[in-house]
Amino acid sequence: MRRKNQRGLTLIELIVAFTILALLSTMAVPLARYKIRRDREHDLRAALKEIRSAIDKYKDLSDTQKLGPQKLDTDGYPESLEQLVEGVKLAGEVDKKVHLLRRIPKDPMTNSYDWGKHSTRDDPKAQSWGGQNVFDVFTKSTEKARDGTAYAEW
Repeated sequence: MRRKNQRGLTLIELIVAFTILALLSTMAVPLARYKIRRDREHDLRAALKEIRSAIDKYKDLSDTQKLGPQKLDTDGYPESLEQLVEGVKLAGEVDKKVHLLRRIPKDPMTNSYDWGKHSTRDDPKAQSWGGQNVFDVFTKSTEKARDGTAYAEW
């Protein structure tokens, strides 16, 4: 019944097309959120691994007496994360410093460079830092992972 020179879509065709588009977009949004969350979790694991590895290297150097005498309260651990970035002098070397971190990684959960710290004298479940040394780090995020564990416990 249409004429050959008429073009376009009917109202029904437009409604069906927009309904299909809306349905597809509502399915895509949760997948995008899931991917973003999964990427942030991956970044958190990588940042924690990098910092913990640097702390362990510092402790190894301290235990083998390569850093010289340590302060009493530190137990051979760094006093701060900044110390790992600035570098530590080796015993018997004049100008040689060992840099264990290039920079402090960004916490992907809080989007800041401020990490929660544990000292060897702190309670493992405490959220406050005693300040003697840096034995471990954790995110300050209060969110929980998909498996129900808090990100701060990773």
